[in-house]
Amino acid sequence: MIARFKDLCLDAADAHRLGGFWAAILDGDLVDTGDGDARIDPRGAASGAESIWVNTVPEPRTGKTRVHLDLRLADPGPAALLAAGARLVREPDAEISWWVLADPEGNQFCAFPPREGARPGVFELVVDSADPGAQAAWWARVVGGRVETTADGAASVVGAAGFPWDHWVFDPVPERKRVKNRVHWDVELTGTEVTALIGAGATLLREPTPATSWWVLADPEGNEFCAFRPRPTQ
Repeated sequence: MIARFKDLCLDAADAHRLGGFWAAILDGDLVDTGDGDARIDPRGAASGAESIWVNTVPEPRTGKTRVHLDLRLADPGPAALLAAGARLVREPDAEISWWVLADPEGNQFCAFPPREGARPGVFELVVDSADPGAQAAWWARVVGGRVETTADGAASVVGAAGFPWDHWVFDPVPERKRVKNRVHWDVELTGTEVTALIGAGATLLREPTPATSWWVLADPEGNEFCAFRPRPTQ
């Protein structure tokens, strides 16, 4: 294991507006980080890895949402999400049993009907992939866990270190990544440098700077992620 899952980040044109929407639908507290960005801390979260950082970026959203969250609803339908500002993209039909929605900046996500014994809120992180099996295997080498596959070609990492939700799914899609993802995840290294990550096949995009203490990298299919040194232990 080279690293552990740390948290999720969402690019935004207006971090506080978008953060307010996600805080509302995830029953979370919106924290002003004081630098133009925001953080959503879901109430009752089991760990800090459930927090979502919302970061202001200058570039507009373009292209398909290639990294998205799946939510489990508390109610039979998504009325509360629509009232909070979500837009309906697709109803359940003969092919899918869930709703596809978009947040106020157009980032799509899926909402699933309630299930007995399942906690409402996020239960999956889904990543579009050209080769789901290879992607899942690569991330399992980085953050631990095992790979499970399904008949439709999807692959999941189960038991990843620090991962706070039920499933981390790599889903097969025909198109390849072309633009920067609006959603990315952060990892916390087990060591103090990214040498092992790069040796495993990650691409270094940016070194730490005086203003940022982390590395920006990309996985084998170009998905950006940030790597942080381990937090000091007391």
